[in-house]
Amino acid sequence: MTTTDSWTRLAQFDKHGRHVYTKRDLGMVLGEHRPRHLQTKINALVKTGVLTRAVKGVYVFTKSKSFGLHTLEYVARSMRRGEYNYISLESALSEYGVISQIPMGRITVMTTGRSGEYKTPFGTIEFVHTNRPLAQLLQGAVDTGRPLKIATKQVAWRDLKRVGRNLHMVDEEMLTTTVFVSPSA
Repeated sequence: MTTTDSWTRLAQFDKHGRHVYTKRDLGMVLGEHRPRHLQTKINALVKTGVLTRAVKGVYVFTKSKSFGLHTLEYVARSMRRGEYNYISLESALSEYGVISQIPMGRITVMTTGRSGEYKTPFGTIEFVHTNRPLAQLLQGAVDTGRPLKIATKQVAWRDLKRVGRNLHMVDEEMLTTTVFVSPSA
């Protein structure tokens, strides 16, 4: 499959909203399951600007029509497949208007996977590990139609306190209101 054929194939998937891929995903999409050959194809697609390497093993289709606001969340979701992840801490509290600062180019994600901070060409992802039972995690996050669920205001506040983050930015009066400010609105 040529670079042009690969681009065409990725563009077809993009029509269905798919623009972030793991290396394994690309093997299936491009029909290449031999590791060395797949890496050669991926390297060629990165070199020609068709793909951008977000982090090791995760790539973004650069020419995507789906590229935008939630690309960083798609990257985070791809990085932690098999784990439960949701937007929380400063990112969630900012969206709820509970903290005045808006994290630009950065998301904070609670995960059942390992903690870590990853700088990508699309922004920074900070994963913070939680060992809370899955049943509690499922109750504490809501699906708003974006790639990752978002913690409720109270859960994001609880998470912030639990991990010992900076609490002085929080407007505690706003914790009792029902305002939700979503960047996708």
